[in-house]
Amino acid sequence: MANIQSGKAPIVTSSPEVLGGTPVFANTRVPIQTFIEYLEGGQTIDDFLEGFPTVSRDQVIAVLEEAKTRILAFAR
Repeated sequence: MANIQSGKAPIVTSSPEVLGGTPVFANTRVPIQTFIEYLEGGQTIDDFLEGFPTVSRDQVIAVLEEAKTRILAFAR
């Protein structure tokens, strides 16, 4: 099982027992890829949250913050 954590709490998990290891928002079965596809399709965070009520706004923001941190670290 792999986790990406923010502080002490995982924000993304991946386990063979959940969707075959697809990275998902922690404590849900909602793939991170689905969120990315929503954004790519021009939909908003609110649209995504409406469609996937098991994901919290805090989780979405944490995923975006983690992505930002990793991208900026890579660019240095």
